[in-house]
Order: sequence, then structure tokens, then C-alpha cells
Amino acid sequence: MSKQLSVILGTTLTLIGQFQTALTTSPTTATEAAKDAEALPLLTISSNALKAQITKLSLLAITSPFTHSAVITVLRELNESVLPSIVTASLLVTPAQYTKAFHSEVLALVKTTLTELSTLIREVKRVGEKKDQEKKDTGKESDVTKSEKDAVMLATGRVWDACDATTDVASKGVVGFVMRRVEQWRDLVRDAVEEIEDWDPEEEDDGFLDDVLGDEENGGSDDNEDDDEDDEEETAALQEHKKSTLRFLKPIAQVYPAVINNRLKNAGNAPLASSSGVKKLESLMLSLQAIPDDVDEAAGALYEANFETCAEYLRKTRKCATQAVELVASPWDAAEAKDDAPADKFATWSKTWLKVIDEVSKPIEKN
Repeated sequence: MSKQLSVILGTTLTLIGQFQTALTTSPTTATEAAKDAEALPLLTISSNALKAQITKLSLLAITSPFTHSAVITVLRELNESVLPSIVTASLLVTPAQYTKAFHSEVLALVKTTLTELSTLIREVKRVGEKKDQEKKDTGKESDVTKSEKDAVMLATGRVWDACDATTDVASKGVVGFVMRRVEQWRDLVRDAVEEIEDWDPEEEDDGFLDDVLGDEENGGSDDNEDDDEDDEEETAALQEHKKSTLRFLKPIAQVYPAVINNRLKNAGNAPLASSSGVKKLESLMLSLQAIPDDVDEAAGALYEANFETCAEYLRKTRKCATQAVELVASPWDAAEAKDDAPADKFATWSKTWLKVIDEVSKPIEKN
């Protein structure tokens, strides 16, 4: 391989490694530059530029003859412009301005993009080295083999996917990212509720031992009658707890669509207009994220007839759901609202919801 191409390939791989380190050890506080920067548009533009450049690079790698000068031109553009831009954009997405969750998501996506790019660069390097060796040995180069072409195209496809994922997150923005997460947590809670609804406590009481061992082995008919009564009581208790658990969980599940439709959809950048808004958005995510796990734990305890543990996790669920509702009871721009403005729909709904959750929590508080 020509010395110039070898050097620039090595430089690209070194830069990728250095950028990976920079992303791993990125500052977590907002800078003056970050406050004024258009980080997300820059991230979108640089991701699209990277996709365009690696498309050129892959085509040059699999098309004979292998043109060193053309490959060098693409690599130089990557090194001097595209890679610094995408890394700079991701570093400008600070936790203080965009929430910790969105900051972490962007860094993870860009790091994945760089990792996949390094794989592609190594494949291109491998093809170039083979072509040069063929010229040296025979004075001509053969076409790229199917396996070589597949390796380059697979690596290219992975970079494309990473770029598309990054662009998608950047274009939707912080609120879009939060809304997607909230929708995922909503679905988990819905699935858990449906699973409890489908669960039949009576199926837990099987008479397998009675059928196999007979009455004598199980202590006689009197004992069996007592056992049957105990089983009926346990089944009745399970049915009652299932009913009260579902009655409690249904308003919990309603929190997610209510927040999505009234506080996230069409919110624009209002939640990011102030540091308090960013913190509120962050706290909202933490509260809503905790609920699905607590609901799963409560369901598991219910299936095992561990009513005390079930109630414990339901109380945790109530706490998180109440925190979420109270956090966004007022609109994001409530401070700017006029005194004669019409009553906010979600603010009214939240008051009703708090009364309902108090009522359906009564059976749980007894455990």
C-alpha cells in the first residue's frame, strides 16, 4: 500500500480511538459554548455527512481499480471535518441542557457509530493491502471477491444504521426522546396489567397429590375436607387481592397516556427553556421509569400469595406515580400564563386522579 494511504488510514483509526476516549471522559457540566450552540442540528448534519462519506468510501473499496487518491480524499474529509463535527456536536449535548438520559443516549449512539466506522476502515485497509500486493506480485489487480465485498458492505450497513439512529434521536429532540421512553414504560405497565387480568387464581389450586395418592395417603376424608376449605379460602383471598390490585393499577396505567398527550406531545422546547424545566423533565422520567419494575414485583408477589410484599411494591408504585403527576400538574410555561387563561385540562385531571388513587389505595394500606 502507498505510504500516504497507509498513513491516513492509520490517522483515521487513531482519531477514532481518541474521539472514543473524549466521549467516555466528556464533561458533565454546561459550558458557555454549549448554551449557545445548535448541538442537535449539527449532530444531524454531521451524521448525514458521515453516512455520505462512508458510502463513497465503500464503493471505492469494492470497485476496481482501487484508486488510492480517491480513497485518501474521502478519508481526509472524514478526519478534518466530519468526525470532529459529530464528536463536537455530541459533546455539546450536556446533561444540564438536555437531561442526563438524553446526554447518555447521544454519547452511546456516537460511540457506536465510531466503533462501526473503525471496523469499516479496517476492511478498507485490508482490501487496499491485498490490491497493492497483487500489483506487486503480478503487475495487475483482480476484482474484489464476494467475501471481501460482503465484509465491506456489512460494515458499511452497520455505520449507516448507527448514523440513522443518531439522526433519528437528534431530529426528534429531547422531548421526542422522552416521549418514546414514556411510551415504552406505558406498554410495560399495560402488559403487566393484562397479565394479571388473565391470571386465574383457581388454576393455582391443583389436586395433583389427591388424585395420585388417594384419600388414605392424604390423611383421610376429614382432612381432605379441611384442605378443600383452606384451598377455597386461599383462592377467595387471591381473587379479592387480584381485584383490588387491578383496581389500583388501572389509574396508574392512565398516568402515561395523560402525560404523553398533555405534557409531552406538542410541548416543543418549553421543558428545556430553563434549568428548572430540565430538572423537572429528568425527575418525571425517573418516576415513570421506576413504575414498571415495581408493578412486576407486585405481580410476582401476588401470584405467590405474598400480600404484604405485593402491597409494599404497590405503595412504591403509588409514590412514583403521584410524584410524576404532581411534577407536571402545571403546564411547562405556567409562570407565563395569564390570570384569565382557561383552566388547564391536565391540571384538572390531576386533581381528580389524586382523589381516585387515594380511594383505590385503601385496601392496600390495610396490608
